Amino acid sequence: MNDALLDFAVDAPRHLQVACTIERGTRTDAGDLSAFAARTYLDTYAHYARPEKLHRHVDAAFAPVRQAEELADPHTATLLARRGCLAAFAQVRRSDAPPCVDGAFPVELHRFYVDRCWHGRGVSQQLLAEVRRAATALGGATLWLKVWEHNARAIAFYRKSGFVDVGVSDFFLHDDRLTDRVLVTSLASPLPFPRPAGTAPCSRS
Repeated sequence: MNDALLDFAVDAPRHLQVACTIERGTRTDAGDLSAFAARTYLDTYAHYARPEKLHRHVDAAFAPVRQAEELADPHTATLLARRGCLAAFAQVRRSDAPPCVDGAFPVELHRFYVDRCWHGRGVSQQLLAEVRRAATALGGATLWLKVWEHNARAIAFYRKSGFVDVGVSDFFLHDDRLTDRVLVTSLASPLPFPRPAGTAPCSRS
């Protein structure tokens, strides 16, 4: 159950699409981001893991102090998608890639969370387009991620978005060993879907 795998609708009919403002987060966003990440993670995995282990993971991974550190990390880009309120966020970072990722200059899509009420509205596609730009700005030529092997909807979205499955990686929820699929795409490849009209580009400031 790695973090870049939250369940969302694969397709967004054009008449349901909405345009979001997407910008890079700062330390002042830590509180809102912490609450949003914890809520969406628990909403997704409440039925798949023991509550005590899930809450320990959430408390460690999404504490406001931890989020503030990640927001300030120059090797991590945290992208916030808003439609009035926070609708989704993604984190892209420089990190060590697993051996099955053999593309040049790999950058990781570490987290990709979309609030359930925005599923099927085109938010995922808009955010992924900005993820690719942020990964390129971090010096990447290859974008990779880990996704839980049983999250079929997320895997379908990533495959439709140009990712290919290259292997597996372990994920430990305390002493529970789970299996993630490792997916990769080239940042030189064009997106298979257009940017919806009215989408604001990511701020680089």
